[in-house]
Amino acid sequence: FIVVVAILLNMNSTNVAFFWITGTAFGFILQKGRFCFTASMRDPYLTGSTSITRAVIIAFALTTIGFTAIKYGYASAGLPIPGMSYVVPISLATLIGAFMFGIGMVIAGGCASGTLMRVGEGFFMNLIALVFFIIGSLWGAHDFGWWKEYFISKGQSIFLPDVFGWMGAVLLQLFVLLVLYVIAEQYEKRRSASH
Repeated sequence: FIVVVAILLNMNSTNVAFFWITGTAFGFILQKGRFCFTASMRDPYLTGSTSITRAVIIAFALTTIGFTAIKYGYASAGLPIPGMSYVVPISLATLIGAFMFGIGMVIAGGCASGTLMRVGEGFFMNLIALVFFIIGSLWGAHDFGWWKEYFISKGQSIFLPDVFGWMGAVLLQLFVLLVLYVIAEQYEKRRSASH
């Protein structure tokens, strides 16, 4: 079925066929790997397992190295650093938004990727979560200008290489990730030993 749809899509647009194949592949990998950011925070408390937590930490470490290499390459060549529009002010709004988003993810039983994966598996409750995720995203995008002007912009933007230098920023972030990895590993060992 996937191949037939890809062939039919390819007749009209190679890009759409490519998106179909890559989307299906990502969905398959997510489903088989049970990879979900919510699970990485939820599973240690529910089951004691930190395998997904540690996988997320490793992913953060790899992307830290990769993205820093790209950004440093641009900066050392005197070019504008890509992705700087994502360095935004941190304020009380960030903390409140993160807290609300975290609660929503736990109630919904998954983050955006986990919700999409479970919708694909046929879970009706996640379909409801997906509908409201879309509504909330559209509403948030509509009102974002107001939030940015009155709350978000009141904070301070922090780009770690500006504070610690490129090497210092990478080493600091990798050190924090290493500490979190060790804590997650020790937590799982203690939980399994107590059961």
